[in-house]
Amino acid sequence: MSRYPSMESNEYGARPGLSLAQAQQVIYDFLLEIVKIWHPQDVLEEFRHLFVHHTDSVSSQTLPALHVILFANNELEFRNTIKRCCYILVNNWEVARQFDAIQDLVDLFADPLIQRRTLSPTLKRLRHWLLRFLESEDFEELRLFAARYTEERTLNRPDDWTARYTPYLLVPQYVNENNPIEQRQAARALSRRLKDKFKFDLAMYTAHSQSGQNRDRPVANPTALGDSALRLVKAIVARRGEFSYKNLARLFLEQIKESSYGDFKKSLTRYLLYTVSGNPISKQIQEKLDARLVDLYTESDYEPWDASLVLRTSNRIVDYLMTEDQERPSPLFSMVLSQGNALTLAIILLKLVLVSRQTLPYLETRIASLIRYYEQFPRSECQWVINFLEVFQITFAIYGDNTEYNLVKVTQRDQRPEALFLAERQGLDAFRIFSQKLNQVRPDVLTSADLVAGKEDHFSEEEIDELNLGEQA
Repeated sequence: MSRYPSMESNEYGARPGLSLAQAQQVIYDFLLEIVKIWHPQDVLEEFRHLFVHHTDSVSSQTLPALHVILFANNELEFRNTIKRCCYILVNNWEVARQFDAIQDLVDLFADPLIQRRTLSPTLKRLRHWLLRFLESEDFEELRLFAARYTEERTLNRPDDWTARYTPYLLVPQYVNENNPIEQRQAARALSRRLKDKFKFDLAMYTAHSQSGQNRDRPVANPTALGDSALRLVKAIVARRGEFSYKNLARLFLEQIKESSYGDFKKSLTRYLLYTVSGNPISKQIQEKLDARLVDLYTESDYEPWDASLVLRTSNRIVDYLMTEDQERPSPLFSMVLSQGNALTLAIILLKLVLVSRQTLPYLETRIASLIRYYEQFPRSECQWVINFLEVFQITFAIYGDNTEYNLVKVTQRDQRPEALFLAERQGLDAFRIFSQKLNQVRPDVLTSADLVAGKEDHFSEEEIDELNLGEQA
């Protein structure tokens, strides 16, 4: 008896005169059906039969449907088809936590049959398009998924320093509405899983590394900053109470709610640089940002500002601070980091996102652009950029999760933690970090899920324009 469920010959509707869209849907429906009930290796065999061996499968309808796609002689539609087919499988295997199957899917494309010459015009076109698919960015993105779903085996490899920042590399895939919905969902799920893992590992590290316990089994440091990570976390958490970053953002928005857009631009840079004004570079940053903002959207200077203007303005500031051509680092980015101001830049970006929450996916997309630019260089030449990425990751983990960090001082008298606000003149070494998982996400806590997902996979028209078109001032 066959190990596969029986498939009626007309179940997926393949028939003479099938349109291209209908043929694609036949294949999608077939894969959606079998991936939920078959063993992954059986699903992979069907995929191999259809796209590589080009032989009959359990369904008598999929091969004719693929013929319709090939005869349409539209390589772009073929690539869209096979890409969506791959992510249908990736999505379902991710939910089922069958991560090895995702790697097996990528390995399937190494079949030497794809390279074999043939006299058949149909097979020749299929193999030629498959080879071009394997050379495309689409396939590289698929390989990224496969490698990072097994991140425990791939992260922190010295020859691939960018692997640590996969959560950001996945964002462009998610926000690009031209990608299949399955790919966007898979990118979102994996990015969130990796971010959650980092946040959990950071909380565990900060808690256990100070306790003096577990010395025989120390908790791994999830950052690339070594022992300085603890001091960095303390420095970020130290801003508590009335002048916390979140309270400053609320106060700023309250103060300028009746202002014109022109006044909003003038106030914005002062707000962004307020808490880092003691840093000598802050004046240079403010001068350069003011010079750019004064000519930005001047047609609205005397009008009341609105959410759309705030979003577009915030995204332009991200451009100025990160990359203006969405590829190479901006002059301001290079200037700030070359002078050792990674934390200053991370705090400015955090304060910007606290004012314009919809800016986060745009910011993370620009982070991905910079990672792609610097990955061409060896790790030894990128240490200053890596330092910034680590600081950025820690900063947004502390302010972007439902884990609450507290800085407390342990009294010498009874060794019990005594909660104190940190006075500027007191040393950080006297304090310990305590983290606590909240049962519910507070509405004022910034989370990637809230900001990127919005209402499931829906973006407003303004956000779509900003994310996909990368509008320039």
